[in-house]
Amino acid sequence: MAATTIPLLLLLLAVAAAAAAAADLSVYHNVHPSSPSPLESIIALARDDDARLLFISSKAVTTGVSSAPVASGQTPPSYVVRAGLGSPSQQLLLALDTSADATWAHCSPCNTCPSNSLFSPANSSSYASLPCSSSWCPLFQGQACPAQGDPSQSAATLPTCAFSKPFADASFQAALASDSLKLGKDAIPNYTFGCVSSVTGPTTNMPKQGLLGLGRGPMALLSQAGSLYNGVFSYCLPSYRSYYFSGSLRLGAGGQPRSVRYTPMLRNPHRSSLYYVNVTGLSVGRAWVKVPAGSFAFDAITGAGTVVDSGTVITRWTAPVYAALREEFRRQVAAPSGYTSLGAFDTCFNTDEVAAGGAPAVTIHMDGGVDLTLPMENTLIHSSATPLACLAMAEAPQNVNSVVNVIANLQQQNIRVVFDVANSRVGFAKESCN
Repeated sequence: MAATTIPLLLLLLAVAAAAAAAADLSVYHNVHPSSPSPLESIIALARDDDARLLFISSKAVTTGVSSAPVASGQTPPSYVVRAGLGSPSQQLLLALDTSADATWAHCSPCNTCPSNSLFSPANSSSYASLPCSSSWCPLFQGQACPAQGDPSQSAATLPTCAFSKPFADASFQAALASDSLKLGKDAIPNYTFGCVSSVTGPTTNMPKQGLLGLGRGPMALLSQAGSLYNGVFSYCLPSYRSYYFSGSLRLGAGGQPRSVRYTPMLRNPHRSSLYYVNVTGLSVGRAWVKVPAGSFAFDAITGAGTVVDSGTVITRWTAPVYAALREEFRRQVAAPSGYTSLGAFDTCFNTDEVAAGGAPAVTIHMDGGVDLTLPMENTLIHSSATPLACLAMAEAPQNVNSVVNVIANLQQQNIRVVFDVANSRVGFAKESCN
């Protein structure tokens, strides 16, 4: 009996130690869809993907374990996490963005910001504005110091580094600052971020309180956290149908699932924030999709290739890839009444006309033998009002980034996605976040 009990006790202690070392931050829905139908909700959200894709395509060159809850914010970037900023800590809901480096928050006073829940620098004892001479200022593309400035001036007397940034259909002005950032149980002192003071243009699609930059650049969380997270984070995004705080952002190498399958992470120096992976093909059911040669090729100059992104709503494939995927999908579904278009989707069909389970699975094949077979809820989006379902993917807009494929958050739902920058790899594992 003792021989059995001791190994079991050791196992329980090991599990408890692993849990203590990890801090999972919840990822969750910030605003519920206005429509009761998932299909209509996704269509509404996907309308803003064009602006998001333009943001991704225009990225320029840039010179322990913790975890937090994650949920959908319903406007791109679609998922938010609760973080603390300042001393004492002020709670904010920050949008997760794997394609951006800079973290920013709406700060008081700001009459044009999208929410009244603003971060108050005046109430934080650790807040500090950074001068134009700061080495961080060029990274945020801040304004240079005045040419007439006295070289002997101290940093305290120099003007604050100010920068502007476009976002969706709006833009904002911000001052460069540093303060304590708290994620779960971890506190990162002197975290550099943008303190937004004014917004120009519509704020409908702007994060209400701020954004957490999870890209690969020097301003991003992994870089600023130093050795705290060992260059690793992961998330599991809950379904848009979930109303619970059930997803998670897991920071650090420990606590990541053992079942993860990894594919190499590619680096594009011209779009250094982005997480590129090498897709080798697509299949629908058991049939490989026949695409033109070189359709998935990575090209650092043009930006061509495939990006894993947390902020785009529906996966976009370049025109030749999507045309071939759609053709094979339609061939296998064989809807008697054909297909209609609805919003961004052009392959919608009457589910009453096809056999139950008649929709085939879509698999994304990647280097390293990674075969990511999408759950059915990640492949089809259903209407709750009518017997209608649509293939939940679309063609990349021709006027935006027609050479870039983007694996978006709708297709990542209920999958643990691991970004291991230290080892240049991206991993995937099935996990229920709902």
